[in-house]
Amino acid sequence: MGTPAGQRESSEDRSAYTIGVVGVGRMGAAIARRVKEIGFPVLAVQDMDGQAARDLAGEIGATAVETPAAVTERAQYVLTVVSDDAAMRQIFDPQGDAGLLRGAQGRLFINCATVSPEVHVEVERLAAGAGAQTLEACMASSIPQARQGTLYLMCAGKPAAFERARPILEGMSSALRYVGPAGQAATVKALVNMVMNINTAGLAEGLGLGDALGLDLTMLREVFSQTGAASRVLETDGEDMQHREHSVYFSAAHAAKDSGIALALARQAGLRLPLAEATKGQFDRLVAAGKGELDKSAVAELTFPGRG
Repeated sequence: MGTPAGQRESSEDRSAYTIGVVGVGRMGAAIARRVKEIGFPVLAVQDMDGQAARDLAGEIGATAVETPAAVTERAQYVLTVVSDDAAMRQIFDPQGDAGLLRGAQGRLFINCATVSPEVHVEVERLAAGAGAQTLEACMASSIPQARQGTLYLMCAGKPAAFERARPILEGMSSALRYVGPAGQAATVKALVNMVMNINTAGLAEGLGLGDALGLDLTMLREVFSQTGAASRVLETDGEDMQHREHSVYFSAAHAAKDSGIALALARQAGLRLPLAEATKGQFDRLVAAGKGELDKSAVAELTFPGRG
């Protein structure tokens, strides 16, 4: 089930979709701005950082609420963009009066964060018990794409939930891919990020060695781009590594977390992945050095001579 780029619902259709957003950090806020801008009514936003929620609410004309349950109360469609497995389990705690599942009958929860596949399976089961639906909408893009509505989205869950969410998802993305039942999109996303992180660490080592050998790094990046060393990471991170520009689009802390998810899947499959293990070790070093909130390109700080 794919969707061509450019396919969009009309603003008249969008007005019927009442939306709430739980988790309005950089990515969640970008998504909220996008869906509001293209005509979906965003009624409620919530975040552990209450000031961030209030600031965004004032900007887009939504209501900042104190609990996930208050988002469910106001919106039929709830987008969640939380940090990790623990946060996901907390907002979907069926025993919690403040959680999303309170009064959730008929709701659709579209879960965009990168968390473990088993958590998505668990959340789908819990939501079904509350008379609601869930859908994974894993993002293989970053903040600029979220803001522009050009995300690459990998979706998993019940086909009926995917079709119900399609108008919202099409407004968020330029490419939309349904990959299977709950847990499958998170599995694919973990492998995407594992390979991306390995590429990032490898590029940092190549450029770092080039710098140590006295090569012109602008020349070296150009050569890389025309040879087998070319990659998407070279396009997005190479210049930033050279010039030490690490404004965050995808943080080193998230890189460490996502590599960990992939390695857990490898252990379950009985495989050892030495490159993924070494890469996670590099990002763990960045986090331990207090640089986890820098962009993943900051892994170059560990390899360039005279840095770190």
